[in-house]
Amino acid sequence: MHLLTFGEAPYAHKEMTQFFRVNSFFIAENVRGIIQEGMGDYTPIHLSDIPGLFNSGQLPLDVALIQVTPPDARGMCSLGVSVDVVKSATENAGLVIAQVNPNMPRTLGDSFIHVYDIDVLVPVDDPLIEVPSLPLTDETKQIGEHIASLIDDGATIEVGIGRIPQALLGFLKDKRDLGIHTEMISDRIIELVEAGVVTGTRKSVDRGKIVTSFCLGTRRLYDLIDNNPVFAFHPTEYVNSPYVISQQEKMVAVNVALEIDLTGQVCADSLGSKFFSGVGGQVDFNRGAAKAHGGKAIIALPSTARDGKVSRIVTRLSPGAGVVTTRAGLNYVVTEYGVAYLHGKSIQERALALICIAHPNYRAQLLREAIEAKYISASMADMEGKILVGPKELRTTYLLENGTQINFRPIHPTDEPRMRDLFYALSQQTIYYRFMSFTKIIPRRQIQDFVYIDHRNDVTIVATVPEAHGEDIIAVGSYYLDAKTNMAEVAFVVRDDWHNRGIGTFLLRYLIRIARRNGIRGFTAEVLNDNKPMQAVFNKSNCKITTKFTGNVVSYQMAFE
Repeated sequence: MHLLTFGEAPYAHKEMTQFFRVNSFFIAENVRGIIQEGMGDYTPIHLSDIPGLFNSGQLPLDVALIQVTPPDARGMCSLGVSVDVVKSATENAGLVIAQVNPNMPRTLGDSFIHVYDIDVLVPVDDPLIEVPSLPLTDETKQIGEHIASLIDDGATIEVGIGRIPQALLGFLKDKRDLGIHTEMISDRIIELVEAGVVTGTRKSVDRGKIVTSFCLGTRRLYDLIDNNPVFAFHPTEYVNSPYVISQQEKMVAVNVALEIDLTGQVCADSLGSKFFSGVGGQVDFNRGAAKAHGGKAIIALPSTARDGKVSRIVTRLSPGAGVVTTRAGLNYVVTEYGVAYLHGKSIQERALALICIAHPNYRAQLLREAIEAKYISASMADMEGKILVGPKELRTTYLLENGTQINFRPIHPTDEPRMRDLFYALSQQTIYYRFMSFTKIIPRRQIQDFVYIDHRNDVTIVATVPEAHGEDIIAVGSYYLDAKTNMAEVAFVVRDDWHNRGIGTFLLRYLIRIARRNGIRGFTAEVLNDNKPMQAVFNKSNCKITTKFTGNVVSYQMAFE
């Protein structure tokens, strides 16, 4: 019985199955074959629950085979790089056999066993298995960058196993005062510690400490943690406790998945009916982070597998696939194409959000299948081919005089309800100025015309502010290109309670920058004669302006200089 294992596993060879039967709580490559062939066992369980199996006697242990440091002056041996469930195993096994290895780093925390609690001591002098960081792909780097955008200064983070969590760490160098509370650390944490990014000074629990239960890395990492009071190694029942995790302010949990369906069910431990890895700490940390004040639970995965031949975002999970995180327990999903926020969203909203971050080659198919499955209204059928996500380069921020930060980004297909909220928050005068008519209802088709655009000929930028439910749209600006003249019609609106703060002026200038980059010659606009604030914004545009009056309408032509 074991957790994640590395190195040779001679007990997992076929000829040994008459003597040993592997039972793994988390499947590694060295035992995957024997388990997938049915000659070994996999026990799916939350990591935080494993010590309870040992303590209760439900899963009795005859012998614990462990590795420790030599005893110190008080006779205490450190469990070193692997405290996790080992401490509980030693406390419940009938016999404890320990290799005593001077190469094992002496980790601090709740990580010690007294030499008199070990029945058999076996001296060894072997180098520890080293697990270098996996090479990162452009895809995993992009996912890491998206995740980093969700992490605030002062947050406490958990990163799971795999390329994506490790890629994330490379994009955190500009953050400040991060904390670490995670089941595993790797070499990629070293740079953040040495750069002073990770200080733990804002942690709610274990302030100033990097809390973990095991580590996988190279000798450089092992030397760093050796007798280092900054690192606190604790057993799994503490590190993975959802209650402990939930006590951390701004706790961010990052875990990976193999497949996710359009309703938000996450498969993380199997490829169809073939067991591949394990439940691990995903649910422990997901639930804890979701309950933390300001917390975020993130599931990340590449949009495709098998060199792009299959989509990892699917209408239905593969036959036999196991659900690790349920649809009700999912908050954020991240691929290389963006971020989908699903908490509290309807099935239609979830499906659209996930289709938007699926690989472009599969979006049309997923939309058709979602309509067939009744996840999405049949009225969305004509949106096939229009589900596009604006490039991240179009994101920017603007700081108001009072210190409020306004975020600007391309409109997203899932913004339809937020656009509706914006419209109904506008005063009748603002509606009249924007649409040149008094209207109390905006048709859904008109909102969809704002949302489903190509981000080149039609560009829509929204201004947002964060809210408890995600974000609110407080302003929107658009331009629509006339290919014959290479001039684009521009229009925008700002919510009444945000007027006179420079948002409209900033939005126009930002749209001009985007249009220039796209080779557009200038803007046109029509403004009511008594809409003096909008005229003032256009007059400050630093463009070559010509105007024409027709009735009570002023027609603007703004050539870019």
